[in-house]
Amino acid sequence: MHHEKKVRDHLTSLNIDNFLPVQTEIRQWSDRKKKIERVLIPMMIFVYVDTEEQQRVIRLPSVIRYLVLRGEHKPTEIPTSQMNSFMFMLDNSENQVNFSSNNLQPGENIRVIKGSLTGLEGELIYVEGKSKIAIRIEQLGCAVVELKASTVEKI
Repeated sequence: MHHEKKVRDHLTSLNIDNFLPVQTEIRQWSDRKKKIERVLIPMMIFVYVDTEEQQRVIRLPSVIRYLVLRGEHKPTEIPTSQMNSFMFMLDNSENQVNFSSNNLQPGENIRVIKGSLTGLEGELIYVEGKSKIAIRIEQLGCAVVELKASTVEKI
């Protein structure tokens, strides 16, 4: 069973800066509707720590390891600009955000000019004729949200 939310709460109680990518959804059961937090990337929590805190985090229950790139031994560092774009997308998207670990082919760089994601910059991809914006997090893949083509401009 996944324990992402408990680990997030434990890290927060220890004053360790962390981010668990979640999105609120409304789930429909036969007798009711309920708002739930869906974990976007199962079994992954982002932490902003120094070398000393890295050891504290790895010793916590339910923490297995840090993400490392093939052939390396130190934890992967996600650039701040990529994390900020990813968090902005999650906080402001009116549509469901999905995460894909597929390595997308480079496309046009675009900026959102209308709607709740105004100012967000990313890479444009076309999937089955629909416009989508992808924010590349190079070590992990891409976060993708569907937008109308009229809400973006090429940069």
